[in-house]
Amino acid sequence: MSGEMETGVSPAVGSSRWQRVGPIVTLLLLSPVIGEVMSGATRLSYIFVLLPEIMVWGCGTLIIREVVRRWQGGWTSTLLFGFGLSVAEEFIIQQTSIAPLPWLGTVPAYGRVWGINWPYFLFMLGYEAVWIVLVPIQVTELLFPERRHQAWLRTRGMVVASAVFLLGSFLAWFLWTQRARPLAFHVPVYHPPILTVLIGVLAITFLAVGAYAVRQSWSEPSPGRPPRPWIVAVTSVLLGLPWYSLMALVFGPALKPPLLVPVVMATAWAAAVFFLIKHWSLTSEWRDMHRWALCFGALLVCMLGGFLGANSWSLMDIVAKAVLNVIGIVCMIRLAVRIARRSVA
Repeated sequence: MSGEMETGVSPAVGSSRWQRVGPIVTLLLLSPVIGEVMSGATRLSYIFVLLPEIMVWGCGTLIIREVVRRWQGGWTSTLLFGFGLSVAEEFIIQQTSIAPLPWLGTVPAYGRVWGINWPYFLFMLGYEAVWIVLVPIQVTELLFPERRHQAWLRTRGMVVASAVFLLGSFLAWFLWTQRARPLAFHVPVYHPPILTVLIGVLAITFLAVGAYAVRQSWSEPSPGRPPRPWIVAVTSVLLGLPWYSLMALVFGPALKPPLLVPVVMATAWAAAVFFLIKHWSLTSEWRDMHRWALCFGALLVCMLGGFLGANSWSLMDIVAKAVLNVIGIVCMIRLAVRIARRSVA
């Protein structure tokens, strides 16, 4: 997480083609690769779904970044937009948080109230906003620091990205709701209530308005020194892993507490993490190495947490995920070396 205020909305002039296109391509790929592939949510056995994921997650994250840059907003606005993208995925596109969870078969989902799978939805709301949107944007900007404060798309690029996002959303909806659920999981096609979908649309609207309203809030740096980068990385892991307890409640055989308990605890935990990282990132000595450490810790969280459901995977998928995780760690270490050299220079 960088400082809240970002300025400059014009694409670089006179830069090389890779400097202009590189950040765009990188973010389009990193968003689904970090959030889906590194975590194991998308495995080698059905890697073909990476294409619609690039169209939805990649383009969605790119559009969010571009809108926030044009508003001269910061990471609070980006986070709220990330929540909006997650609501779009969970309520409208793939409808996973409002349809009966197909992985459970005929077993009633824990915490399903008013047609919403609340623990699953809460997990995805935080996961998709952070690991699909925030972390890939930050890693991309660390890779291309000279373009960090600039918009990467002109108006035509925004139109193309929006069109690809809508097409990808339709493909993702069709492949999941009309094909995967009835054919792979043998559950009937789910027809969500119109009211539930409208509530999702209304939530997205409120989140977008909120992102605009807070675009320049909590943006002034304050004197202070954040913890050392290695402490930031370790703290990131320790703060991120407990989020997976929501998924353990949904899919695990353990005793299920009253729904209000995990909902309140998860919300309080997320708020505490937000304000802690906000405090760190607004200190005057918050640097790129701290940002890298925060992202590296988050990346380790999704890698480790992704193995929790690996007992039903094929050996090929487990080995592929392990290899990709090692490659990801090596790439992040190389990025840390580059950042250190930049700092010395």
